[in-house]
Amino acid sequence: MLKQFYKCTENILDRTGKARYSYIFQKRMGASLSRKKEWSPGGDNSAECSVTSQSKSEQSNDLVEKVVCAVDDLKDGEMKVFELDKDGSVLLVKEGGNFTAVGTKCTHYGAPLVKGVLCKGMIRCPWHGACFNARTGDIEDFPGLDSIPAYKVSIKDGKVSVVASKAELKKNKHVKTFPRKSKEDSRTFVVVGGGGAGQACIETLRQEGFRGRLILVTKEKHTPYDRPKLSKVLNARAEDLLLRNQDWYKDANVEVQYEKEVTAVDGEKKVISSKDGSIISYDSLMIATGGRPRILDVPGKNLEFICQLRTPEEANIISENSKEKKVVIIGNSFIGMEGAAYLAGKAHSVTVVGRTEIPFFPVLGEQVGRCLQKLFQENGIKFVTASGVSQFNGKDGRLCEVVLRDNQCLPADLCILGIGVTPSTDFLKDSGINVNEQGQIIVDKYMQTNKEGIFAAGDIVTFPLSVLENQEVNIGHWQIAHIHGRTAALNMLGKNQELYTVPFFWCMVFGKSIRYAGYGAGFDDVIIDGSLDDLQFVAYYTRATSVVAVATVGRDPVAAQFAAYLYSGKTLTKCEIMKDPKAWLEKVPPGGIY
Repeated sequence: MLKQFYKCTENILDRTGKARYSYIFQKRMGASLSRKKEWSPGGDNSAECSVTSQSKSEQSNDLVEKVVCAVDDLKDGEMKVFELDKDGSVLLVKEGGNFTAVGTKCTHYGAPLVKGVLCKGMIRCPWHGACFNARTGDIEDFPGLDSIPAYKVSIKDGKVSVVASKAELKKNKHVKTFPRKSKEDSRTFVVVGGGGAGQACIETLRQEGFRGRLILVTKEKHTPYDRPKLSKVLNARAEDLLLRNQDWYKDANVEVQYEKEVTAVDGEKKVISSKDGSIISYDSLMIATGGRPRILDVPGKNLEFICQLRTPEEANIISENSKEKKVVIIGNSFIGMEGAAYLAGKAHSVTVVGRTEIPFFPVLGEQVGRCLQKLFQENGIKFVTASGVSQFNGKDGRLCEVVLRDNQCLPADLCILGIGVTPSTDFLKDSGINVNEQGQIIVDKYMQTNKEGIFAAGDIVTFPLSVLENQEVNIGHWQIAHIHGRTAALNMLGKNQELYTVPFFWCMVFGKSIRYAGYGAGFDDVIIDGSLDDLQFVAYYTRATSVVAVATVGRDPVAAQFAAYLYSGKTLTKCEIMKDPKAWLEKVPPGGIY
């Protein structure tokens, strides 16, 4: 069968002169698709054997082959899961009359991809928006780091067969191999910052063939970890949150320099200086230092158990010292509210103090904010709104009371500060790198600063958002940090890759997932489809005549559908939603093509 497969592949290429699928973009392992792309299925299914998918494990001795369906069993633009054997299943995709087969689950948190969205050769995860190439399995947008396996597909006598490795069926992910470091490549690339952007950058550099010296500099004790989990699972240990184990960095020839704080960048001499006196020379530099938590500069600020939530150690301290204690949380946005949800039922009491009347208000608006506030109150969370802290009182050096500006006193054994972050960019003040008044580094669509060879990514940058007509924005999402890091890496290698993505984030409280796609800053209206009381709704955020973002609860995969809609270059109007909020969904059905 394998000999027939290779023979068939040669025949197809000889006969058509081109592959079945063509993309107008530079093919890269795991690179994101630029906006300037064209999906061209081409060809037909008249050949005895049509091959559209190949696995790197094709020569292994653990292959399994099975006829999974007839050609007509799938409609064009449909995805369906088929069991191959006891070791696992495959996701069969039919698009443009051609078939491909890939892994069934998202490599981020295991969402079933068959419930996601298929659009022009890309499968979007229904939960958190990660995207995979339907032909190669490569991850093309985030979160997550690994690709899904791609399997061989053949058609004969109107039957569709899939050949797969049993090992890949079990793993349901494809971890890419890297070229070995070479003495012939004398370049040194340095990545400063051990977060999601930094990890995505070093992975992409190696995946794309960079064989020079690669250094990751981080202020933390750990290699990059799953930071969004910190406020959702406060008792998670650092070793359980790591994005990669230590062997990965060794295999990828990445030098990790821990607990090192960079204090200066000299773009002319191409060196960075650190607090410990060390100097590192670089040929290309990527800065992704993230933010540092804001503090309250009020009396008593240094009392014990006034906590921030930025590292695994800080999260663990909160978890261990809040059991049956009185906890006060300052800040009613996502970090503070997720922390409150985790502590409900564990702490003696949890009180959230917010500057706004309604939690989540700046992002989710009044209606959704009140709906979620009710959910928190039903789970025992108390709220003090439109207020702030004037001082902390203590006894024997430990916190015992939070005093508000209206002189209200809240008994407290522990206080969590969730009042946002400030960009960690002070060290750039003499570098000549352009930084705005908020301390954010200004980058272009290639993630490059005004200094040649210096790139930046993540929470600390302001960048042009392509789906918003290149409006300059700053977005602190985990997904955005990853695509920033990937794009920066590609351009460090000279690949001229523009950033193109749709912002996507999520929040989990009391077993309810809030999913958000788009960029809704400055929205002027919110249209609700569904029931807020039942927590089954889609909130459409509009600005002028356009829908700029959606938030959903209990309505998967609408957020993913909206992201796919924007990604394709389409605009959803306010008038369309007011007329029929569900009509547009027929253009992007789960597993559908448009």
